[in-house]
Amino acid sequence: MFPHPSRNPNQPDTARSVPLRDPSSNTRSSAHLEAATGLCETGRMLYARGWAMATSGNYSVILQRNPLRLLVTASGRHKGELVESDFVQLGASGEVVAGTGQPSAETELHLALAGVPGIGAILHTHSVWNTLLSEAYFAQGEIELFGFELLKALEGISTHAARVPIAIFDNTQDITALASELRPRLAACDLATRHAFLIRGHGLYTWGATLADARRHVEALEFLFEVVGRRLSLPSALPPR
Repeated sequence: MFPHPSRNPNQPDTARSVPLRDPSSNTRSSAHLEAATGLCETGRMLYARGWAMATSGNYSVILQRNPLRLLVTASGRHKGELVESDFVQLGASGEVVAGTGQPSAETELHLALAGVPGIGAILHTHSVWNTLLSEAYFAQGEIELFGFELLKALEGISTHAARVPIAIFDNTQDITALASELRPRLAACDLATRHAFLIRGHGLYTWGATLADARRHVEALEFLFEVVGRRLSLPSALPPR
């Protein structure tokens, strides 16, 4: 979709080169300001919970769909200290239409998700548990969550007995290739990418119709990942599931 430099996805966000408009011509709508405020609050929450340390992670909100306007975190910003100017507004091809920073190096993943009807906000975290479990279950291609009450916090899930698979993609420096791998699974309504996906040794992407929905999904999934991880560390103390 647009060029970006090679990057190490295990490191905090790195900048990628995207042409900027003259900053003096940028305009920020009320939707832009409201979304940025919500994302700043979200960043502080995620940082406080230990799910997005330092400059790791990236967040976005879809401001409008036609033409697409996506508000996304600028590269290299500390997620516990975000302010309104730490966001840029992008068009459908990743071009900056408002703001003066450089968008996240993983913006192509946000753009892929923004093309799915019903997704309005996207959050990407780097917690200890999602990182460890994405490694532990990578050979299976997914981690299945089952039997937990908090599954009902996920959109469309009404029972703890639901089986919720979460896809795991391999880590890569080629975000264009990863986005190309993701898009057909989203288009096919793959159950393993219905609510979220993991990147091996890297982190979690989840989303929702609204920012509040996306935050709820992060909280539920991070709790469930920690439960699974802690259970694996205590196999003799718990009955088999």
